[in-house]
Amino acid sequence: MISRISGLLAAIAFAATLAISPAHAQDQKPADAAASAAVDTAAPAAAPAAAEVSKKEDNPYGLKAMIDHGDAVSKGVLALLAIMSMGSWYILITKLWDTQKLANEAKDARATFFKKASLAEGLKSLKETGAFRYIAASAIEASEHHEGALTENIDHASWVSMNVDRAVGEVNTRVQGGLGFLATVGSTSPFIGLFGTVWGILQALTAIGVAGQASIDKVAGPVGEALIMTAIGLGVAVPAVLGYNWLVNRNKAVMGQVRAFAADLHGVLMGNRQVAKR
Repeated sequence: MISRISGLLAAIAFAATLAISPAHAQDQKPADAAASAAVDTAAPAAAPAAAEVSKKEDNPYGLKAMIDHGDAVSKGVLALLAIMSMGSWYILITKLWDTQKLANEAKDARATFFKKASLAEGLKSLKETGAFRYIAASAIEASEHHEGALTENIDHASWVSMNVDRAVGEVNTRVQGGLGFLATVGSTSPFIGLFGTVWGILQALTAIGVAGQASIDKVAGPVGEALIMTAIGLGVAVPAVLGYNWLVNRNKAVMGQVRAFAADLHGVLMGNRQVAKR
């Protein structure tokens, strides 16, 4: 009896196994089919994405396209703006260096020159190629060499003052050098960019007239070049104007220190003159 029951249970278990296996196989097949369909769907979706990335990289209306396909006028305007921009930045950097160097010389002159025992020692304490050394040497030479038929009609104080002012004026001229270029770039580069804009619009209208229809591919390229020229013109003008105003203020501060040194030096020379007369 027990053996019969065991055989019956075994038969039921075997039948259940056969019934479950086909259902599991059917479930596995749709899952595999869904996965394959997802892969097939993702592949076409990836292709347009790659094409879109390539399309963005090859922008037909950007700066590179303008350089590659632009005419002589547009390339000339772009080259002129590039030269103006490079010149502006060169002047900004070099003048910043010069004014900082002059400010350091002024600090050293205040700390050392007037504390020396004599003008000769004070002159040696100044930087050999510096502006303050040039002013001091000019003033001392004018004080020691006040002779000549014509210069005798000028009193000693006026003669020294004239030479000091002349030396300060030459230093000021060197400091102010290059500011005219910045002013020119700041005032003209927007109009040069505007000329590029007008030329681009003219090219667009010409392309429309030749084609006989206002299609986007005939208009977008030249108009894109026009807008790029306008942006570049403004990008060149703004740093030049800001740099000009900044350097003017720095030059005023530095030249104030130079004139103060010249005035003190003139007073020292006149004091030595009075002592020598006594």
